[in-house]
Parts: sequence; structure tokens; C-alpha cells
Amino acid sequence: MAKVKMVINAAHQKSKINKEIYGHFSEHLGRCIYEGIYVGEDSKIPNTRGIRNDVVEALKEIKIPVLRWPGGCFADEYHWKDGIGPKENRKKMINTHWGGVVEDNSFGTHEFMDLCEQLGCEPYIAGNLGSGTVQEMAEWVEYMTFDGVSPMAELRRKNGREKPWKLKYLGIGNENWGCGGNMRPEYYADEYRRYQTYCRNFSGNQLYKVACGPSGADYHWTDKLMQGIGNQAHAISLHNYTLCGNDWSDRRHATGFDESEYYKVVYFAHETEKLLVKHCEVMSKYDPDHKIGLIVDEWGTWYEVEPGTNPGFLYQQNTMRDALVAAIHLDMFNQHSDRVVMANIAQTVNVLQSVLLTEGEKMIKTPTFYVFKMYRGHQDATLVDSFVENKAVGCAGDLQVPSLSQSVSISADGKLMLTISNCSLQEAFDVDVNLIGFDAKGVKEAEILTNAMDAHNTFENPDAVHTEVFSGYTLKDGHMSIQMPCCSIVSITLE
Repeated sequence: MAKVKMVINAAHQKSKINKEIYGHFSEHLGRCIYEGIYVGEDSKIPNTRGIRNDVVEALKEIKIPVLRWPGGCFADEYHWKDGIGPKENRKKMINTHWGGVVEDNSFGTHEFMDLCEQLGCEPYIAGNLGSGTVQEMAEWVEYMTFDGVSPMAELRRKNGREKPWKLKYLGIGNENWGCGGNMRPEYYADEYRRYQTYCRNFSGNQLYKVACGPSGADYHWTDKLMQGIGNQAHAISLHNYTLCGNDWSDRRHATGFDESEYYKVVYFAHETEKLLVKHCEVMSKYDPDHKIGLIVDEWGTWYEVEPGTNPGFLYQQNTMRDALVAAIHLDMFNQHSDRVVMANIAQTVNVLQSVLLTEGEKMIKTPTFYVFKMYRGHQDATLVDSFVENKAVGCAGDLQVPSLSQSVSISADGKLMLTISNCSLQEAFDVDVNLIGFDAKGVKEAEILTNAMDAHNTFENPDAVHTEVFSGYTLKDGHMSIQMPCCSIVSITLE
């Protein structure tokens, strides 16, 4: 077992890790909403007003802080008035982006806000700038948040909701460089300024407005957007998915991969670091004081769909490889929490890198779910300075990746939390941790997630991959030793 050194300087406290970095994304896509989250009031599956009880309880277990809806590409063809009122009267539409299926709008604004209330999380609404109107978006905000006398407030009351909801996060469009209208950044910036003007703060509600930022390495979009929006946005978004190569043809399969494909996906997960650094540099040209946040509101692995499933539904399995990708990303977002204020993994249930999968009455937790559960202690904690020695690993002739990824935070009640992962398939590590500025009395909690690289949970074997109590550490006189197995993630909380 190779020895490496790690230094944690708890006296050097850095930025706050917003809990919203551990956010999620739900779209009217495949079986994410229907069957995954919403089954209807008449379903035999246990539900509360049509929303699956098992899914709600699982998401509460990972302390879901924020949920983005209704898209995605779907957002810029979604007209919110089609999804309110008696369900038998709601308009049906074709979901042109995802599978060409009929959308009956039985899950709309009231159902989504009910879901967020059941979860105890913040709603994040993506408004329709691409095919909608300024009036439509403005009226949606009024419908949700106004407590006075107005046509939209009266319509909400007529539909059964007397008091308004609180809505903090509002996205003004989605992927407007692509499926949201194929716009140029200069044009979108002007449209953003126009739309956001009419999205008012009603009845004490304060909107946090998010402009559509870039895709991947499109630094030109970030530059022109930041130049164009001035001080009219609270944050801009970034979308970036992890593939098995440089373009969308390199998606491969979620299971049955070899070591070379494993390391390629891990490599492209690490490439997100470069994107964060460069986009933040561009943002700082126009916003050196970091008044505008960066929200990575779509991220995760994207593979070929599972055999026999609708290619427009984006249903894929989830392995230990995906757990490592999640850990690497969450560590990066933590490390950049001076600018990254939110991140939303795509997507919550049954789509892409899901934390949950459902099949009829059955529900399983994926390896990625357990990473979010292990990392929940970082939510709203303060990042502290840390460094770990690293060794490059990978297959001969392939791209090399660092073995270890880590982040450390200290909570408001003074507990120190360390998360560390080892993506190496060949080498375990003995990590010698030097603790500075923290007098550790003992370990409050320690967990590990480890298994073979393609291990995953199925409906026949739902607990093949799960967290276990971790005992592979020692703590004495300000030093800690952690034995990191191959392909593993460890979380340790000190008090």
C-alpha cells in the first residue's frame, strides 16, 4: 500500500459551501416525472397527492436542498397555464424533445410546489424564454408569489392555493444557445434583460435570477453574456456532461465497460476543473467582486440508453464509476464555492446519472445516491484549506488521472468533515493526514463506499452497492492515517 501525505489546515477557513451545490434536476423527460416522481392519486403505489412516498423519503435522506424544474429543453416549450386547474381540462401536448410522447400536464405548478414542500427544499423554476412571452413568464411569477388582488393571484386561489408560495430561484430560459432558441450570446443577453425586468418581487418574495450561461468550453458565450447583462443577474448557469470522449458519439454503455473506458470517463470528469477555472476567470473580468454566482445546473454522466428502452428517455444504469464521478465533481464544486453557488445533477430519477431508479412499485438507490448521502455534512459548512499528494493512474497509453480527490469543511457546530476518494483500480493508499488548527477529540462518523468498478444495484439485487461503517483509520496526536482501498469513497467526521 503506497503512502501519501495530506495536510488539512482548519485555521485557514475559505468560502461557504452553499447547500444548493448538492441540488438536483427534474425534467419532463422519460420516466423522471411520470412513474419516477409522480404516479397520480389513484395509483396503488403509496403516494401523497400523487407523489411517490418512497422517492420523497429517499430524497429527504440526502437532504435535497433545491430541485430544478420543468427542464431542460422541455422548459422552453412549456406553457405553464396548460398545467393548472382541473386535470381533466388540462391541455395535452407532444414532448418534441424527449421521445415524442404525449404530455398530459397532470404534473404542473401546484404539483411541483407540493413536491418541494414535501421535500423541504427550494424550488428552482426554469422559465420559458425560447417559445414563450415576457407576459407569460411575468404572469407565472405573479401566479406563484403575489398575495394581493390581481388576475393571477385570483386564478391561483380558484385553483385551490390561497396563500402564495415562496420562490427564490428563477432561470430566465434554458440552453438558449441550442434547444432554447439557437441564439447568439449578444441577442440572448438583450432578451434576458427584457424578460427579467418584468419578473417582479411580489409580497416580500425576492427572486434570485439566473441567466443562461455556456455549454462546456464556450468561453465566448460567457464573455459576451457577462458583458451584456451587467448587474441584471444574480448568477449564470453552466451545463457540462461527462462522456467517454471528446464528443457526443463517445457515450458508450453504463455497464460492461473495461478499465480503459473507466479511466476515460474519470478523466473527462476531471476536465470540469478546467472549465470552472476558465469560466470563473472570464466572469472575474466583469465581476471581480464575485457578486454574480456560477450555477452548474446540469452535470453528470451521459451514456447510451439501456438496451430495449426508448432512446428518447435517456434511462441508464449507475455504477461505482458514476459514484467516483459524483465525488470528483462535488469536491470540485466545494473547492470553487467562492463562485459556484449551486449545482444540479441530471437527473433525479430514471434519467442519466440518477440517484434513484424505479420500476413499478420498486425503487432502488444508486451508488450516486450514497455519495450524496455521504457528502451531506458539507452543506452550508465552511471550506477549509487541504492538500493531498497524488499519483497519476490509468491504462498504458491512455489518458492519466489523479488517484485521489478530496474536500474538507468545518460546520457551524465545529465538526470537521473530510471526504476523499480513490479512483485507482490497481493501488490502495495509506493517507497520512496532518491536522493543523483542529484539536480532534475523536471520530463521530466514518463511512465507506467501495466495490468493483462496474458494480451496480438492480431491482433483483438492490443492495449490491451501499455504504458501510469505515474502520480503516487511526487518529492520534493530531495525525490521522486513512487506508483507502481501490475504487472507494470515504467520509469521516471529526469532533
